[in-house]
Amino acid sequence: MSATFGERLSKLLNEKNMKQLTLAQRAGVTEAAISHYIKGDRIPRASVMARIADTLGTTSEFLMNGTASDSKGEITHAKRLIARNVTQMTKEEKMEIMSILLGEEESDS
Repeated sequence: MSATFGERLSKLLNEKNMKQLTLAQRAGVTEAAISHYIKGDRIPRASVMARIADTLGTTSEFLMNGTASDSKGEITHAKRLIARNVTQMTKEEKMEIMSILLGEEESDS
């Protein structure tokens, strides 16, 4: 049976000897949000996922699916997802993606 996102997150925290609070502060979310991610109650938004992955020295692909991925593969995947869903996206969601691409931080959990 494959590990869940929460299990992979918890394992990486242990391997890095990092506390949930430290990850939360570095990823710009609350400690409670990290706890929910580990328990499997929630999945972080893409922008938060990217910050968590960066903080833990891994990729969003690994956190979500348990598979290693290079940045080119992640970019290709992201472009496909956006292209497939752009007609259903609200203006606010499109602006959020633009903000992420332009490197503007958001403090979302």
